[in-house]
Amino acid sequence: MADFFWFSDAQWARIEPLLPRDTRGMPRVDDRRVLSGIVHALKCGGRWSDCPQDVYGPKKTLYNRFVRWSERGIWERIFAALAGNEDAPDRLFIDSSCIKVHRCAGGGKGGPWPMIGRTKGGRNTKLHAVCDDKGRPLVLLLTPGNVHDSKVAKQCIEALPPSSQLVADEGYDSQALREWLGERGTTAVIPPRKNRKVQFDYDKALYRQRNVIERMFCRLKDWRRISTRFDRKIKCFMGAVALAAAVILWL
Repeated sequence: MADFFWFSDAQWARIEPLLPRDTRGMPRVDDRRVLSGIVHALKCGGRWSDCPQDVYGPKKTLYNRFVRWSERGIWERIFAALAGNEDAPDRLFIDSSCIKVHRCAGGGKGGPWPMIGRTKGGRNTKLHAVCDDKGRPLVLLLTPGNVHDSKVAKQCIEALPPSSQLVADEGYDSQALREWLGERGTTAVIPPRKNRKVQFDYDKALYRQRNVIERMFCRLKDWRRISTRFDRKIKCFMGAVALAAAVILWL
């Protein structure tokens, strides 16, 4: 197993209780083996047929399990359960990262698939995230790549209890967002845009800690199927992101 991913005993002890138990008909193939194969495929970014059958089992089993559980939102529920075990943090960090969309994910019958926007860099899907001061994601959201960060910031933040501080870059410098955060009792640690007539003060020392969320995105993009979107269906891509976040940062 040295060259392939395999859930350790400690990791499996945490994830196994979160797996669905509503199986009908034939018993499922060994969950630990199949899920390890799915993680291997998402990390290396190869075809499902590239996963060694003698290690993980048939490629069809891996693919079917990943797609069906993506459609049911199971990967997202596993991520939410692991992230929700911690107490609400006192300091939050928010940011986004664009993910290049491969041509094979660009569309299908009936027109293009959702969550793909055209930017200067081409077709992109944008991953928005809120994390704690340890760089562990608490909220994940996908939008088309041309959606401005400030437009979905409230949607991301209100999924969590109010925190004392929110750290973000100047892309989130919105008067409406600042006022809404103030109503929640949250101090906005956001540098003002240079063209602002009224410049806001912010904690520069605290703002330098924002690199925790940048490092989080880098770790997620170490997985080939996260750094580039190959999936046509947004549920499958969201499932891949949720599973990667759970395995890398919460197990």
